[in-house]
Amino acid sequence: MAKDVIIACDFSSAEETLDFLDLFEDRKPFVKIGMELFYSAGPEIVEEIKARGHKIFLDLKLHDIPNTVRKSMAVLSSLDVDMTNVHAAGTIEMMKAAVEGLTRVDGSRPLLVAVTQLTSTSEERMRRDLLIDAPINEVIAHYASNAAEAGLDGVVCSPLESSLVKERCGSSFLTVTPGIRFADAASDDQVRITTPARAREIGSDYIVVGRPVTAAPDPVAAYERCLREFLGE
Repeated sequence: MAKDVIIACDFSSAEETLDFLDLFEDRKPFVKIGMELFYSAGPEIVEEIKARGHKIFLDLKLHDIPNTVRKSMAVLSSLDVDMTNVHAAGTIEMMKAAVEGLTRVDGSRPLLVAVTQLTSTSEERMRRDLLIDAPINEVIAHYASNAAEAGLDGVVCSPLESSLVKERCGSSFLTVTPGIRFADAASDDQVRITTPARAREIGSDYIVVGRPVTAAPDPVAAYERCLREFLGE
C-alpha cells in the first residue's frame, strides 16, 4: 500500500494556491483542497490543480441526510478527484448513500474516507460539547467500524488512533491523519498530534500536513523533510 504526504492547501484564493504550487516546479505533491479554498474558488480550482498533474483530496466533510449526500457526491464524482470524505457521525446509511453517489457508471470512484473526530477535539470537549460519554478511542474505533461496514475505504483520524483503527478494521483499511507537526514546532490549534516519523511507526497511510509546510520559510524543504521522516527515506 502506497503511503504519501498530502499538503493541506488551506488558502483563501486560487491565485495564492497556484503561486504556492509553482514553488514545487516539476514536483507534483498530493494536495488537499478544503472548504475555504473550494468555497472561494469553486470547482474550477480542482480542475486546474488536477490538470497540473496533482492528486487531490477534496476535503468537504459532507454531513447531511442520505439523499442529499448521495446527490452531492454524484456531482463531486465528475471532478476526478482522488479522495474525498464525509463525517462518520452521519450514520451508516448516510455513508452508504455517499458510496452510491460517488460511484460512476463504469463502477470507478475516488477513495472515500470518513472523519471520525476532528484533531482539534479532545475527550473533554467531546463529553462537554457533544454529550458523548464514551472514551474518545472507543468512539473513533466504533465510527471506523461503521465506515467499513458502509463500504468506505478508510477514515480520517489523528495519527494516535491509526493502530487502533487498523486493529479494528484490518490493515488494508486506510488511515488519513492530520494533526502532524515537526518535533520542533508549535501545535497551533491541534490537540491530538504527532510527528511524521511517529505517524509512520504507528500505521498512518497518508499524513495531511498544513501549516508546517505552507507557513514554512521554505515550503519545498519542509515538504521534503516530511517525506523523509514519513517514508523513512
